[in-house]
Amino acid sequence: MHSFKKIAMNVFQIDFDSIKEDALNGRYITYDHIAPILNSIPTDFKVEKIGESVNNLPIHTITFGKGPIKILMWSQMHGNESTTTKAIFDLINFIDKHPTYSEPILTSCTIKIIPILNPDGAKSYTRINANQVDLNRDAQNRTQPESRILRGCYDQFNPDFCFNLHGQRTIFNVGNTSKPATVSFLAPAFDEQRNISPTREQSMRLIAAMNQELQELIPGQVGRYDDGFNSNCVGDTFQMLNVPTILFEAGHYKDDYAREKTRKFIFIALLKAINVISSDTVGDYDREAYFEIPDNNKLFYDILISNAHLLNPDKYEIGDSIGILYKEVLNNETVNFIPSVEKIGKIENYFGHKTYDCASKIDFSDLKSQNFTALL
Repeated sequence: MHSFKKIAMNVFQIDFDSIKEDALNGRYITYDHIAPILNSIPTDFKVEKIGESVNNLPIHTITFGKGPIKILMWSQMHGNESTTTKAIFDLINFIDKHPTYSEPILTSCTIKIIPILNPDGAKSYTRINANQVDLNRDAQNRTQPESRILRGCYDQFNPDFCFNLHGQRTIFNVGNTSKPATVSFLAPAFDEQRNISPTREQSMRLIAAMNQELQELIPGQVGRYDDGFNSNCVGDTFQMLNVPTILFEAGHYKDDYAREKTRKFIFIALLKAINVISSDTVGDYDREAYFEIPDNNKLFYDILISNAHLLNPDKYEIGDSIGILYKEVLNNETVNFIPSVEKIGKIENYFGHKTYDCASKIDFSDLKSQNFTALL
């Protein structure tokens, strides 16, 4: 039996700016960005190169703690999903700078992090790796070096919990509401029937704990990701191996296309989950609370324009709306958000992160001044 100490910690009292990793900002995060941090990380954190990508970029782990409970997490399996990478370095800073809170965690847990699993995809700002393979569909065949590195790390470390860290697009909302899915979670299925094993139940209870914390900060902005089973996905595979696995999805917060606010919510979720694990209180949370989290839906446009016929009566019919989504385009190491018309016509029961009603003089004038009006 292990002896556990419950951590007296209030996340709302944390000064996030004091632990935020200032060297990492925006959406474009690559190995070149994290290399100086890895080189200067405190000695209590062990940095180890565990392999190389297709294009021979290094892949590292960061390991800390000396406890019996082992937590493995990895970020940027999809190269263009960088928010969680920022959050794990924020977490490391917190652990380093707040020994009163972190000591019980370090005593109970050993945590191993792969900060960027797909450094080639990160460099080119793509979901896939340099061989055009989605690593999250390569869990069984493991055709790619990055897939083999992750599985080798898993086998060698033999974790008790796995955190699969991702990012999701701005299209996702919570349930049928106009709330963006700022953070989403999933306890992956381990079979086609989506049965609940003891380990999947632990994943659900941990998600319930994180959701309870986040509802105090972003009420109504936490969603539940689709749990369709796919044995080629890493989370499903590890759940099949009877290790509680959680999918984290970092999504959109109002006016936060750089995901600088969302990184804080991911940090808080990570810290809450680790706190619950290290204090052996997973069982305090009801698994049914997991099912009370609304499903993700895809009901958002970045820009939604109504009464478009008033903008151009020769082009649009009365009642037409225009749905615009941003395409994320890398240019000179900067991610630009380029508007692209996704749909024209009757758009009902959808929402816009930015909305314009051409029947409003203010909206009409504001819309005319936008640099994307050539699209319209």
